[in-house]
Amino acid sequence: MTDQGTWHEAAALGALNEGEPHGIEIAGHHIALYRVGNEYYATSNICTHAEALLSDGILDGCEIECPLHMGRFDIRTGEALTSPVEIDIRTYPVRVAGDRLEVCLSA
Repeated sequence: MTDQGTWHEAAALGALNEGEPHGIEIAGHHIALYRVGNEYYATSNICTHAEALLSDGILDGCEIECPLHMGRFDIRTGEALTSPVEIDIRTYPVRVAGDRLEVCLSA
């Protein structure tokens, strides 16, 4: 546990393929995991526009495209980038612990 939240095991690094979003659920939070090069990211897995699963979308560099209406988000910041999305998605801190990826959920 940290002052900001609790770290949870999210996935084995080997299960995260570059450019392929990976959806998981931790403690009731729907989270999408991403690998871009040697960097890892985690965001909410639910589009803020139409509640589609972002893990079903297309990852292009550091942008995830919603599979429903093609709105795009920056996975590094959560920023909503293109119409029709207007509300940012939540991002989560991640860290590598051995051969596992961990995600920090707020307290």
